Amino acid sequence: MRPLLLPVAAVSAALVGCAPLQQAVQVPTFEVQSARLNSLNLLGTPTANITLRVKVGNPNGVPVRLANIATRLILDGQDVGTINLPNVNLPARGEAVQDANLSLPLTVSTGATFLKIARGQEASYRLDGTFTADLGVLGQPTFGPFTLAQGVWKQPAILPF
Repeated sequence: MRPLLLPVAAVSAALVGCAPLQQAVQVPTFEVQSARLNSLNLLGTPTANITLRVKVGNPNGVPVRLANIATRLILDGQDVGTINLPNVNLPARGEAVQDANLSLPLTVSTGATFLKIARGQEASYRLDGTFTADLGVLGQPTFGPFTLAQGVWKQPAILPF
């Protein structure tokens, strides 16, 4: 039993030595800077046209490229559509702002929420998703799912009624 103690102690010391490295790498931050419902189209295929501005921050001391940020937009608890933000280059300890112009399908249930926003009323939002980091020769691992951002969407009314 005594010879086994030394290898176990060596492996334990090595793992403890790696602990600060794991804490040194931090997940990027995501913040919705603005959300704007531009229009509701009820002719043909009903859609809501929105613009979403997302700020992505890199708390790490090395630059990173996110090959893709894939999220679901949840409004008042309802999944209303997909948002993909490709090729986000983040400088070391820096930020990047990405705009997404989206045309999301309207259903009876999601239409009511978008109508509420169009009237200038509040709706809660959440971006749930994943991000894929481009690590060069190490590949493109995907992290998540996470709740990337959440808050309350309120804008000036675009409908008079």
